[in-house]
Amino acid sequence: MSKTYYTLITGASEGLGKAFALECAKRNMNLVLVALPHSGLHELADFIQRNFSVSVHVFEKDLSDPVSCHELFSKVQKQQLHLQVLINNAGIGSTISFGEGSIELYEKQIKLNVLATTIITRLFLDNLEHNTPSYILNVGSMASFFFLPKKQVYGGTKSYIHFFSKSLRKEVKRDGIHVSVLCPGGINTNLAVTLLNKTGTWLSKLSIMDPEEVAPIAINGLLKGKAVIVPGMLNNFFMLLDKLLPEYIKTMITNYGMKKMKPDDQYSRLLRKRVAA
Repeated sequence: MSKTYYTLITGASEGLGKAFALECAKRNMNLVLVALPHSGLHELADFIQRNFSVSVHVFEKDLSDPVSCHELFSKVQKQQLHLQVLINNAGIGSTISFGEGSIELYEKQIKLNVLATTIITRLFLDNLEHNTPSYILNVGSMASFFFLPKKQVYGGTKSYIHFFSKSLRKEVKRDGIHVSVLCPGGINTNLAVTLLNKTGTWLSKLSIMDPEEVAPIAINGLLKGKAVIVPGMLNNFFMLLDKLLPEYIKTMITNYGMKKMKPDDQYSRLLRKRVAA
């Protein structure tokens, strides 16, 4: 009897995660969607099942709690769902001076961006190994390449994701598992981030992408086995400049750009609300 394969997506209720879910559904990929409780996940699943001929399973979990990661694994195993693609998308971003950020923000950011990705990947590794060729996509950031003011903890978590992904890729390739890391620039993932993106320089605004643009690029790159996926021509141009420009010029550019990016009160309120959730 042939297996039914699934794609598991974390942080699937909004922004890039939601775009991933819709993009995979368009490609006739069955889905396991994971997001916070009361985040609209069931409504998204209903929409997908009404409009695409795919199976969708929904699990509401706060993955910043390691216990929830293990509970998710147990439920997927209990339902005998065969994973062929794992997309670790759940995460918390921030653009804030280190001294202004709360311990609670940094703690939750590290738990979700780093620990949850690590635990979930380890838990589902055997499942993926039994359904090869299989794929892991970890969502990193261009912040892992640049040392940006106000991105110290966030950039640190994404640097971990970058290193983790590229090292794991070398280990599991022989087992038929392909690992890619997505390193986007700014994305209008939710209201808070969209508000923040509007405060940057004119050049940084040009590089901002919508989730619906990034998702197909990411999935195409994943299925082609690319190690690092940087979406957008301008973002790739920035990567080239990083290799060519002297360090002092890059420092001047990044410092100027981050000074222009000043979160307003509405952004700050939305960020605090997300951390408290």
